[in-house]
Amino acid sequence: MAYQTFQQEYLQIPVVTRAYTTACVLTTAAVQLELITPFQLYFNPDLILRNYQVWRLITNFLFFGPIGFNFLFNMIFLYRYCRMLEEGSFRGRTADFVFMFLFGGLLMTIFGTFVSLVFLGQAFTIMLVYVWSRRNPNVRMNFFGLLNFQAPFLPWVLMGFSLLLGNSIIVDLLGIAVGHVYFFLEDVFPNQPGGGRWLKTPFFLKMLFDTPEEDANYNPLPEERPGGFA
Repeated sequence: MAYQTFQQEYLQIPVVTRAYTTACVLTTAAVQLELITPFQLYFNPDLILRNYQVWRLITNFLFFGPIGFNFLFNMIFLYRYCRMLEEGSFRGRTADFVFMFLFGGLLMTIFGTFVSLVFLGQAFTIMLVYVWSRRNPNVRMNFFGLLNFQAPFLPWVLMGFSLLLGNSIIVDLLGIAVGHVYFFLEDVFPNQPGGGRWLKTPFFLKMLFDTPEEDANYNPLPEERPGGFA
């Protein structure tokens, strides 16, 4: 009974959030069980280009470190804000959401090459938080019962929290920067005088992820009508 309840709740999670969160948890579990090592996952341009270890382009976004407070903290924020985006501003637009993943991942990979970051999952989480916070500017937030602020300040509060924990804020700054680039190109620039939409979801992604709309002029055959015939 408990398994069926868990399965039902799990399948109710939107598909992109479910896939990405599950991949992160399974990757961390595999490292914890010593089935793989972080050295097989981290971002290394030389190994990607010279040894064709292209999986590193993806796996560096899936590992958040050993199971502990930092891992749980990242998973909670990743799941929460990824799901709220997918069920909110990207509702019914799965292809656009996947395109945001690809766009953000590409920018982070390019920037990560210059700042020598080996794992980009935390930066990706901050990007999701940033986009959600800018699209929900009037939401009031509370951080551990200590701070009250508007949603757009959330990424900066998280960066300050990382600083208090002694972590590098380069990862947070990268996530904020990429999130701002996406938000500007998608939400701000198209509404400016002389602006336009530069980010367009490729057609093949729409074919893969978006269900076709029902034709309002579609006239069902008699056997498809209730009762069989008119």
